[in-house]
This record gives sequence, C-alpha cells and structure tokens, in this order.
Amino acid sequence: MTLRPSTSHWGAFSAEMAPDGRLRVAAHPEDPSPSPLLGNFADTLRHPTRVAAPAIRRGWLERGPGSDPGRGDEEFVEVSWDEALDLLASELRRVRDLHGNEAIFGGSYGWGSAGRFHHVQSQLHRFLNAFGGFTSSRNTYSHGTSAIVLTYIVGSSATLLQRGSSWPTIVANTELLVAFGGLPEKNVFVTPGGVTRHHTPGFLGELGRRGVEVALVSPLRDDVPADVGAHWYPIRPATDTALMLALAHTLISEGLHDKAFLDRYCVGYDEFERYLLGLDDGVPKDAVWASTITEVSAADIVALARRMATSRTFITVTWSLQRIEHGEQPVWAGIALAAMLGQIGLPGGGFGHGYGSMGDTGDIGPELRAPKLPQDSNPVQEFIPVARIANMLLNPGTRYDYDGTVRTYPDIHLVYWAGGNPFHHHQDLNRLRTAFTKPDTVVVHEPYWTATARHADFVLPTTVPLEREDFGSGRRDTHLIAMHQVVEPFGQARDDYAILAELATRLGIEERFTEGRSPRAWLEHLYESWRKDLLDKGIPVPSFVDFWSHGQYELPAGDVERTVFADFRHDPVAHRLPTPSGKIEITSQRVKSFGYEDCPGHPAWLEPSEWLGGPRAESFPLQLIANQPRTRLHSQLDGGAVSQAGKVAGREAVRIHPEDARTRSIGNGDVVRIFNDRGACLAGAVVTPDLRRGVVQLPTGAWFDPAGSLCLHGNPNVLTADLPSSSLSQGCTGQHVLVEIERYDGTPPPVTIGQPPHIARDRARTSDVPMRDNS
Repeated sequence: MTLRPSTSHWGAFSAEMAPDGRLRVAAHPEDPSPSPLLGNFADTLRHPTRVAAPAIRRGWLERGPGSDPGRGDEEFVEVSWDEALDLLASELRRVRDLHGNEAIFGGSYGWGSAGRFHHVQSQLHRFLNAFGGFTSSRNTYSHGTSAIVLTYIVGSSATLLQRGSSWPTIVANTELLVAFGGLPEKNVFVTPGGVTRHHTPGFLGELGRRGVEVALVSPLRDDVPADVGAHWYPIRPATDTALMLALAHTLISEGLHDKAFLDRYCVGYDEFERYLLGLDDGVPKDAVWASTITEVSAADIVALARRMATSRTFITVTWSLQRIEHGEQPVWAGIALAAMLGQIGLPGGGFGHGYGSMGDTGDIGPELRAPKLPQDSNPVQEFIPVARIANMLLNPGTRYDYDGTVRTYPDIHLVYWAGGNPFHHHQDLNRLRTAFTKPDTVVVHEPYWTATARHADFVLPTTVPLEREDFGSGRRDTHLIAMHQVVEPFGQARDDYAILAELATRLGIEERFTEGRSPRAWLEHLYESWRKDLLDKGIPVPSFVDFWSHGQYELPAGDVERTVFADFRHDPVAHRLPTPSGKIEITSQRVKSFGYEDCPGHPAWLEPSEWLGGPRAESFPLQLIANQPRTRLHSQLDGGAVSQAGKVAGREAVRIHPEDARTRSIGNGDVVRIFNDRGACLAGAVVTPDLRRGVVQLPTGAWFDPAGSLCLHGNPNVLTADLPSSSLSQGCTGQHVLVEIERYDGTPPPVTIGQPPHIARDRARTSDVPMRDNS
C-alpha cells in the first residue's frame, strides 16, 4: 500500500490502510504545525455509529408524513436504496405540489467535507434549485452577528472577516496587542477547506520571542499560549464592551484620542463622545463605572488606556465575543476604540477580528479560491437567519425584525439536511427537539448516527472523504490538494452526488443537476475551467492529469505584508469605504433609524439577561463559557481517539476554579450535573486555576445524548438560551449561559451516543396505528 493524498478542514495529509486493517495517517511534509485533530480519523472510519444502510423512522413508514412527537425516540427500519429514494421523491413532489417550494427548508450548513466538489451544501442547494427552489438560511453561527453589523461600520464584513492584516506585519510592527477574547491556539488548526501549512502557531510564538506586549482580556488564562507571556485581565464574561468604553473615556478625559483621524476618516464620533461622557444619560462611562461591571480595577483600566495611546497598538476581538446577547457591541466598540487611537491603516496598528478564531485569519497564503460546484440560482426568495431555525419551525407566520426589515417565518413542511449538525450548533436543544417534531418530514444525509440523524425520518448513509475522490483547498491555502480515494465505502454508503442524482432522475431534473457528468468528469471539468482562468492571467497551472498524478498544486504566493485599510488611510476619497459616508461609521444613522432598543446607532453597554452581575445569577451563580473544543472540529469525529482522550469519566470535561469546586465538594474526575431551568447535562470535572472564579468552561460538540431533559454526554447547548444577539442580526448567542453545578452522587447513567439507535432489519410488525391522512 502507498500513502494517498487528501485534505481536511484541519489540514492536508496522506493516508493508507495498513495490513492490520488500521488507517495510517501522515501529516503533509510541508506543514510546520500539523493539527493534532488528524488523530481522530483512524477510530472513526469504521466507527460503530456509521450508518450502514438507508433507514426510515418506523412511525413515518407506518403513519406517513406529518408532525410527530415520536421523531427522535422511535426505532428505524432499514430499507433498500430504491425504496428510500422512491418514497423520498414522492414526498418531495407532494410537499411542492401542496405547499410550494417555500415549504422546503434546505438546511445544509456546509462543514461536511473539505472537498470542493463534494461540498455538501453546494450539492444540496444545486439539487433543490433544480427542483424549483427552497427556503434557505443566511450567515453563520460562527460570526453571523459581525457579518451584519460590520457592513454598517466599515461597509463590508469580508474586509475584516476574510482579509485583515497579516501576521508578519503584526509581529514586525505591533508593540502592544490587546486581545479581547484572547488568541486561543486550539482554534487556528481549523479553516474551511483546510490549510496545508499552518503558519499561525509559529507567528503566535514569534510574539513572545520578539517581545510584543500582549494584554489578554478574557476570563480564561490559557486563551493565549503560555510562551507569549501575556498580562492577564480576568474580566467578568460578557462585559468587554464596558471595558472598551472606559478605555475610550480615559482617552478623551486625558486628551489622548486622535481628533484629526476621527475628523478625516470617521463619522458620528461626536454623538458617541456624548454617550461616553454621559452628557445625555448622566452616566460617564469612565474607569470607575466600568470597574464595577467588569471587575477589572479602575487603575488597571486607566493604565492600559495610557499604554495603548503611547504604543503601536493592535486591537483584536475574537468571534466568541459576538456570539452573545448584544454581540454587535464589542465589535463596534473595538473599532471605535481603534479609531480613537488613530492607528487604523498603519502597519501593526488598528483593529482585527477573528485572530485566534480561525486558522486563516492573518495568514500569508494567497487569496485564491479553489474551483467549486456551481449551485445555480434559487427561484425562492424566502430565507431565515441561520440561528433562527427553531423559531421558524415552532412559529410559522410569526413576524420578526431582521437587518432593518420585518420578515415572516415560512411554514416549513420538509426539512432536508445534508452536511452540518444542528444538534451541535443550535441552542436550547430541548426546544430544538420539540421544533423537529413539527415538519411533515425530515431528511438527513449522514455518515454517522448523530443526534440530527436520530431526529430524522429518512437517514441516507453517505461516504466520508476518504471513501471518494475530490480536491480541496481552504481560504488562503498554499496548495490545491488532490483527494484520492483511500478505502471502499462503508456498508451501502453513497456520496451525496450519487444520492441526489438518483433523486433527480426520479424527479425529471437529472440533466439539469448532473449535466451528464460523473464525479470524476465533474472534477476534470471544474479543474480545467479554473485552470483556464489562471492561464489567462499568466499563471502556469498543470493539466488535471498531471495535477492528479502529483497529488497537489502549489498556488501562487500570497501577500505577506498586508495592512487592512492601508489604502483608505492613504487616500480616503480615492479608496472610500462602501458605507453611506465612505468613512468608518462610529455612529450609523441607518442603524439608528431602525429604532432597535437592543442595538442602538453607536456602541453602547447593554446589560445581557444572563451575566454574573444580573439577578438571574442569584439562582444560577456560575457563568458557563461554551467555547470551541480543543480535541475536534465542532462535533465532527467525536468518537476519534483525540476527542475521546479529552473526556473525563467518559463525558465531556468541564473546567472549574478550585474555590468554586471546593464550595461544592467537587474533585478532579468527579461526574457533575450542570443545570439551569432549561435542562441539564452530565460532565467530568477538571479543577484548574486557569479560569477566573465564578466561571466554568464546557466545550461545544459532545454528541447530544438526551435522556429526558438531561444530556448524558455533556453538550452545553442543552443549557443555552435560543435568543438572538439583537433584532439587527438575529445572530447566535450560544457562547455564555448561567448555570449551577453539583457533584453527581451514585452511579451515573451510561453514555449511549457511541452506539447506533435501535434499527430493525425487518419492517414487518403488528400495528393498529392508522395511516395519517395528508390530503
């Protein structure tokens, strides 16, 4: 056997099946910091939770489509591919003919594969568009709040979310890096589509070696690598905006703000200054005011503001800070603070968003996108913000505010989910379970029996990337990687394209969907079309045959020295921003005109409903931070060796401060019950001083394993509130939640999610339950 090339969201690698039947994986030889997540592949390739054959929920088979409280609890019946696809094609026609294409929700979230052709979201959306369209979703759980508010502040979200200043520019020029939310190294190994060379860990190390001063503003001490040597400001969670406002107030009161920059490059500063000084509400947002909210001392706030004003200062805000109630505010306040320092557009100065949140933020690879499958246009204009799926299913016809408009939730009868796992991403999972009982039919393509698959009616087994051919390349990747097939598909698994092509044949849209091409023919077609565009630009690119044989193509070099907004700073007229004023809008008159109480026209401190300074903390006195896991990507490959090694007592690990543990008689390794009035979960305790008192940390992504309202495995989204960031963005707020913790005495119930649900191979059973009339 020989190692065959492939790639993943956590990096490029090669793999082979060893003679002993185990998968052997080797990191790409040019990767300076290979991701440890590569270690999750071997144990999950043939995991017990792989879906072996098409399966349909027994209640759907016996009672037909319709809202059903049995969804999520009933057994499944294995059927043939022909029967599954015949029934599904008939159901798609029924829903379209009775309710219109708007009644179909295409729920793919897009994380399924690093491959560009087998990108599940593109496959599903292309199919549904050919079928007449579907209700779609917009934005992301990751940074959906920022994607909206940044368009009002700087005119484009891509400027900061996808470009940003490069790490070499920061390392060489920054004197003080103020990291709100930190620079957590665990996240930089992940990028949509992957990166072949993980540069960011090396750049983080350079910060320490070059003596760049780092101010870590986070309740977690290890949100910056230890060798960086950061000064830790253990802020109370959800109060970063108050700290930023106080820093800005100090700049004003001591005359340290850059009035010339504000006058030339910004609009709306005067209104913001009135707010900072408390001229209208009588509350100056000074250091003393902020210290009572943030629990950072007034002296430390003043000292940090002075240091920022006398240094080349780079302010960065992680994506985590906008995944909370009023998440627009820390992003907006961070930009306003950077503008007041007057360093936006200078090398090593200004503002960044997402450093430490994703591997390609600040990276030096080229901004050259890989070839991809076209989705075609969607004839249906209906959509929802992505984090509002439960609201949509539970409240059809209800009106809601979004981005300056008033919209109405559509009436969804069929949910088609392929790629992604809403029972990982979404909040208040007990509420989501109820929501998933409402549609007539839920269809899921899945390699594994995830919680989403267990809450479906149709579960169609799909291949994993190592079981098919593709090519992949992430944003700012240095290579396009040929993804060779390494093993045969598991059981009866098929790739999503094959499944959808069979459905398309039954629905009379095969030619429009497939254009007569096999997967290999599509790979050659997409590659050669992309190659022609690059050749026309004078960039030499090998033929598909040579590329496939070699296993990779190194893309042209990217811009190593990159400073965001440099052109705008040089000439704000010639390079005006795409805002109404052409400038940075510290106050946005458009946002102000919407009249949203939860998102005014300039940065402001808005008290969240769940924080340690509010009345709810009297009942639930610990702030849980549900951040990204160190041992996997979201919930992907939770059964892998790396992910499993991070478990405690077979459950997700929750970190707790020694004093909080002592007062609750909790010790290392204890099984604990984390709870509030929405639900509860079991987890394994890790006692550590690396977080401030009153804060506990439980990563997202443990596969949801419900027993009533209790998750046996430790998924924090059984606790989080399904509330929007604001009426502006309707973004996700799953980062923070108030909880209480107690030691679980006695023998805890076993985790069951590592085994498949009950599956019948014989559909025959005596049943007096009548078929549902859906006419």
